[in-house]
Amino acid sequence: MATTSTASTTSTTGSTLLQPLSNAVRLPIDQVNFVVCQLFALLAAIWFRTYLHSSKTSSFIRHVVATLLGLYLALFCFGWYALHFLVQSGISYCIMVIIGVENMHKYCFVFALGYLTVCQITRVYIFDYGQYSADFSGPMMIITQKITSLAYEIHDGMFRKDEELTPSQRGLAVRRMPSLLEYLSYNCNFMGILAGPLCSYKDYITFIEGRSYHMTQSGEDGKEEIQYERTEPSPNVAVIQKLLVCGLSLLFHLIISKMLPVEYNIDEHFQATASWPTKVIYLYVSLLAARPKYYFAWTLADAINNAAGFGFRGYDKNGAARWDLISNLRIKQIEMSTSFKMFLDNWNIQTALWLKRVCYERASLSPTTQTFFLSAIWHGVYPGYYLTFLTGMLMTLVARAVRNNFRHYFIEPPQLKFLYDVITWIATQIAISYTVVPFVLLSVKASLMFYSSWYYSLHFACILVLLLLPVKKTQKGKSTHENVQLSRSKKFDEKDNSLGQNSFFTTNSICNQNQEITSRHSSLKQ
Repeated sequence: MATTSTASTTSTTGSTLLQPLSNAVRLPIDQVNFVVCQLFALLAAIWFRTYLHSSKTSSFIRHVVATLLGLYLALFCFGWYALHFLVQSGISYCIMVIIGVENMHKYCFVFALGYLTVCQITRVYIFDYGQYSADFSGPMMIITQKITSLAYEIHDGMFRKDEELTPSQRGLAVRRMPSLLEYLSYNCNFMGILAGPLCSYKDYITFIEGRSYHMTQSGEDGKEEIQYERTEPSPNVAVIQKLLVCGLSLLFHLIISKMLPVEYNIDEHFQATASWPTKVIYLYVSLLAARPKYYFAWTLADAINNAAGFGFRGYDKNGAARWDLISNLRIKQIEMSTSFKMFLDNWNIQTALWLKRVCYERASLSPTTQTFFLSAIWHGVYPGYYLTFLTGMLMTLVARAVRNNFRHYFIEPPQLKFLYDVITWIATQIAISYTVVPFVLLSVKASLMFYSSWYYSLHFACILVLLLLPVKKTQKGKSTHENVQLSRSKKFDEKDNSLGQNSFFTTNSICNQNQEITSRHSSLKQ
């Protein structure tokens, strides 16, 4: 039922009801459908919180409505291709029930990731190679995260012994098999079906059942748990703030991003005539201009969940409510990053947590390499993704080595540290931009054309640094460096009231949310 948009060469598998609007704003119909559906989801979230609050209706009704609304939005955006969401979820649920808790996590992981990869190959190499508008494999990426995460959480809760689990695994462990309705609601609810973000199953069920604001404390005997309900804070201020960020991000994307295309970095005339400072500056500003569309999509998704009452994380030290439980990025920290780690820690946070939980902390051999590889497969089959992640792995190792060997010399005095921060900010922004160009260009030819125009200079520089500087060996996923980083992460989190330290497409710097996750879940009984 695909129809060609007159506003663009892009076709859609979803509804063409908004074709006149697409023509008016001169945007692909898929993108218009996505934005309108997300705005509808925002209104639906407000209605959901007001009229289907957990205090007014049963969990069953909330599950049914959240699921049906989610499937409707999926059908509107992607047409009958949305059936892939039900097929992937349904078969995965059957695997969980039939295989059993001992090995189901392995089978679910292989099936969900394999199904996603087949769909991505079909879409990319058969239908619309290079198309960057909305497509059905995007929501499938989130559903794949949820399927695999829940499978591991059930395996941890129903098969493994508590003493075998890390604090975070123990806090997230699911102690009973979800019903089919709960499973579909978790995977396909209207708040997160189009753009996520990923959340843990226990957090989602706690929200649906209205236990997000319940607290427990030990009784006088030290064992008895007394549960009480604290005041439910309003998410309105957080939602409004996030919608303002969305508006500014969208405005920046529509006005500035088109003026600074990343593709211009490989323009033959530009490469032949531009000086090196000009190339460096344009590389940075073009990638800077490419980020607001992600800011818009992820912040809007976060606002939708908050509007429904999902995402409350507690109170900060000043008593202000924190609605960042499932936030996916921190813009200020991203743009002011003074290290590769800091940038990755604040970008696509929930995906980083997924990579950590299902791969990094469970891998017995070369966890960093395995995590990069999993992330590349999950993102898709464009060759540019793999070039980005291979380069990113190299950058990660170099950034770790440089930080270990030099940073402690620049802590004092403050003037020296400021100079160090300025230099590392410049180096970080160039390194990030250089790394992610293939992610945007997608093809091998265009990506290698860019790197060759830079004479692969940063690749060779990274290899030279790794040969010259001592690198501390890791011990089963943890190194002395990482332990130091974890302690710093705690201090940073307390200072900025942030989500905790996570990474982007790798867990090169593993977050230390274990204590917070454990305390958050210790009162929840599944």
